[in-house]
Amino acid sequence: MTSEDTVAAASLLREPESPRGSLDDLGGSLCSEEPASSSLNAFIWALSFTAGISGLLFGYDLLLRLMLSASTGVISATLVSIGSDLSRPMSTLDKSLITSSTSLFALIASPLAGVLADRLGRKSVVLVADVLFAVGALWQALTGSVAGMIIGRSIVGLAVGGASLVVPLYISELSPSAFRGMLVTLSILFITGGQVIAYLLGYALAQKADGWRWMVGLGAVPAFVQFALLLMLPETPRWLVKAGKEDVARNVLKKVYASKNNRNSERVLRNIQQEVKDEEATSKLVNPAVPSDDSLPSLTHFQHRMTELLFVGGNRRALMIACMLQGLQQLCGFNSIMYFSATIFSLLGFTSPILTSLSVALTNFACTLIALLIIDRVGRRAILLRSIPVMIFGLVLCSISYSFLGFPSQDVNILQDIESAVYSPWATFIVVSLVIFVCGYAIGVGNIAWQQSELFPLSVRSLGSGIATATNWGSNFVIGLTFLPMMEYLTPVWTFALYALICLGGWICAWRIYPETKGLGLEDMRGLLKDGWGVKESLERPRSPRLRRH
Repeated sequence: MTSEDTVAAASLLREPESPRGSLDDLGGSLCSEEPASSSLNAFIWALSFTAGISGLLFGYDLLLRLMLSASTGVISATLVSIGSDLSRPMSTLDKSLITSSTSLFALIASPLAGVLADRLGRKSVVLVADVLFAVGALWQALTGSVAGMIIGRSIVGLAVGGASLVVPLYISELSPSAFRGMLVTLSILFITGGQVIAYLLGYALAQKADGWRWMVGLGAVPAFVQFALLLMLPETPRWLVKAGKEDVARNVLKKVYASKNNRNSERVLRNIQQEVKDEEATSKLVNPAVPSDDSLPSLTHFQHRMTELLFVGGNRRALMIACMLQGLQQLCGFNSIMYFSATIFSLLGFTSPILTSLSVALTNFACTLIALLIIDRVGRRAILLRSIPVMIFGLVLCSISYSFLGFPSQDVNILQDIESAVYSPWATFIVVSLVIFVCGYAIGVGNIAWQQSELFPLSVRSLGSGIATATNWGSNFVIGLTFLPMMEYLTPVWTFALYALICLGGWICAWRIYPETKGLGLEDMRGLLKDGWGVKESLERPRSPRLRRH
């Protein structure tokens, strides 16, 4: 952005006609932050915990991936049990189809869920995801064939794709701006907690008769619990205003900003109403011949919103930032390390690789808890730029440790002869390096990528978040497909070195284009990205009132 553009943007921020800027600039402003909230009430905690239950379901999904992607004797008794319980023994192709089908259908479901969240509401999509979770889990537990397992995993993939998009969106639109980062991170904390539970259940049930059926079937329990609790919670006020239900939205905001007077809730409601009007004006500029969205067929509505997302500069920049963060979150290799950690530690000669993997999962949980406590104080951008170097250090240390370990080389198949693996002191350095990497990941990009909803204006928030989430699942599919072949043909030394280079590229992109968003109301983001990336403006604006010390 040129100096002239900066001056022009600054002049817009000083417009006196409206606290959000005039309709002519169609961009909002940075000076209309949401009213400060000194504490969270029971209503906010209830909806955040209820929505966060989806995280336990994601952890359950990790459990089955871990169980099916273990290549050898890590939990071989469980794999033998599955093979004997199904119509035929599972081939390598069967395992690949079963494990990859979830990511593939999550990739398909994410953008579709974004469209449905606009048409049906955020809450409705989460309820549908719960039903799919329960059906998919029970289907797998009761199936007697490999094809049945693939179908069950695909159904779960649809649920995962939808919920992973809508749950952070639902929490974000219901949270006060001063606490939005913390509450969205709470849903990520549930995911990491679910991963810990996954390892514990995997260890406890691996040797049990029909233990794998219990593993997958238990995934239906949190789905039923969330469905029942969510029925008692409201839709988000942003969607309600957009749907013309302003009185219902006002009542929801009164619960969010519970106080003796209603000034806070009324102010937020006015901001939302103004944003809806601004976006209608923007829509007319982009698509002047298109009638109001209420009269549009679903396909036309999608095309209309996609045009706004791609051809309005601020929306396009928001999409690029969100997709960059979601791609980095997966392409850094974290989920492959989680999925295949038991296999990796078996290769290194650890006698109890699943328990060793548990140390990685516990680190992920503990550091996500740290992120929850600091994200709204330190800021998203600041945390990201400081945590990625920690990830790079862990990956480089891991690569160096593997080079001294001398196993495996390009001439050795890392998926064979695990039983003959011998423990080396350098294996301890590899565990430590992975813990360092996971710590940096969990504090930074592991949760910050899911703050994506706050980047988009209301009209394209669901669609933009859906495409960014699809980027996550697409990258997840690629990284899961390539990790073991890379370990085998590139060797672990160069595999982890490549991940370090990806992290370095991610740090450069984040430094260049990711603005600071802490304390900003959702209705203020349009002004930040309207004329450029908004990095300089975001760093120069006053701190959120909650963060000031009086």
